[in-house]
Amino acid sequence: MFTGIVEEMGEVASVSDLGDAVRLAVRADRVTADAEHGASIAVNGCCLTVADNHGVVFTADVMKESLDKTSLGALIEGSPVNLERAVRADTRLGGHLVQGHVDGIGIVRERERSANWDVLRVGLPAELARYVARKGSIAVDGVSLTVVDLDDSAGDPGPSFTVSLIPTTLKSTTLGQLETGDTVNLEVDVVAKYIERLLPEGGVR
Repeated sequence: MFTGIVEEMGEVASVSDLGDAVRLAVRADRVTADAEHGASIAVNGCCLTVADNHGVVFTADVMKESLDKTSLGALIEGSPVNLERAVRADTRLGGHLVQGHVDGIGIVRERERSANWDVLRVGLPAELARYVARKGSIAVDGVSLTVVDLDDSAGDPGPSFTVSLIPTTLKSTTLGQLETGDTVNLEVDVVAKYIERLLPEGGVR
């Protein structure tokens, strides 16, 4: 379990092809301090298991399912990545409950820049739009954000939402480097998914 509060930006040290998977090596200072074998670290919002820790570089295996359903397959040596260790029970929950289970891939459609904040419009798969709400929470590449606006358009190019990025987010996460056309990992609020699961088919009766 994570909070969506990125601890640091790391850098991909290497990507090793294993055939039906890849071994990802990530260079970082803070999250490697106590990254024991088997520990969980969110990489761009995708929960990965530490295979080895070599001081300031940890490795993790990324299976085909994750490569197909997330943007991790596009990472190359030198790519910056958002990193967060699993939340501890005795720490503050600064963002929202994030599982590190990516629900889909979004595409940056627009970026509005200003002196003190940026606004991103992100397109998302139509099947995920029902889980997104104005002023609700969403994780974008592992960053906990508040949805500002939601466009449920069914036609081309499809639904999208906007988020505002403060200077701290722009400086401390990869979101500050995103450009139009870039892909991002999306995780919707898990509470919405459980509520839908518990409701009778077709909604409340």
